[in-house]
Amino acid sequence: MHAPPSGKQFTLEVADQQVVVTEVGAALRSYRVGGIEVLDGFAADQMCSGAPPQTFIPWPNRIADGCYEFDGAQHQLPLTEPGARNAIHGLTRWADWHLVHANGVSLRLGHHLAPQPGYPYGLRSEITYRLGAQGLSVETRSTNVGGTDCPYATGAHPYLSPGAAADGRSPGHRSAGRLVDDLEIQLPADTWYPTDDRGIPTGRAPVAGTDRDLRAGRRLGGLELDNAFTDLHRGADGCATLTARRADGWLTSLWVDGAYGYLELFTGDSLPDADRRRRGLGAEPMTAAPNAFRTGDGLVRLAPGQTHTAVWGLRLEPSPQDAPSAAPRRT
Repeated sequence: MHAPPSGKQFTLEVADQQVVVTEVGAALRSYRVGGIEVLDGFAADQMCSGAPPQTFIPWPNRIADGCYEFDGAQHQLPLTEPGARNAIHGLTRWADWHLVHANGVSLRLGHHLAPQPGYPYGLRSEITYRLGAQGLSVETRSTNVGGTDCPYATGAHPYLSPGAAADGRSPGHRSAGRLVDDLEIQLPADTWYPTDDRGIPTGRAPVAGTDRDLRAGRRLGGLELDNAFTDLHRGADGCATLTARRADGWLTSLWVDGAYGYLELFTGDSLPDADRRRRGLGAEPMTAAPNAFRTGDGLVRLAPGQTHTAVWGLRLEPSPQDAPSAAPRRT
């Protein structure tokens, strides 16, 4: 018997919500509410392509040339984006994660990242997926289990579905699904990161007066994005929220706690699989900016025994402007 490319599949169901998490990468393969798919994920018989919803440890996004200095020591990581000469998306996305705990409302998977060339530090990480009345929350906890300080950041890579096709077929039908062009996005962020042709930031700039100003909300149309945003507006609870109004009448909200100071938006135009391009919006919480191992922008220094915790989540609800015929129910 052959195993699925993403390994064991862990399913969690609470009321009308269902998540499917994979053994490989502890990826969130699917999240459904009332039968409505929130994500542009991947099927059980497919290998994850384009990094949908994986978690990245110990860095998100890119490190230019895969090299960095920490406490006076030079380190060279494998160039996992060889065409652009970058190390991308951490070291755990293709690793096996084991089930630590499940209690009917949550799943927790764990992984031990051993010291290795390019990252000679030990981390013990756990990712917890939890369902409740307010939707899905995802908690990432990493502890430095080595004897020296280590550089650390984390990020996640959910692709938000633009919704079912006009004929009612799911986004999984690539020839029929909607494009991200149909999404109306509101992102309360004052600053964005322009990049070079390798995806490495060239600086920071105000969004005001640019097509990256999504604070008031706008239809994406043909806008191409692969940029990080920061200076997020936060509520009294310390969380910032991105909203995506879908053409099929649903509103997806992605929220991040205070540990996530950055959000990357990616419209998928450069994905190697042409059938996936612009089929989902990468809305990526990050605790540090791209290239943070070199710039220090948002980078965390974890002392031996210290734990870093970051939480993000998703909600699906009827859009107040365009209510669908049947709303998801939560209890």
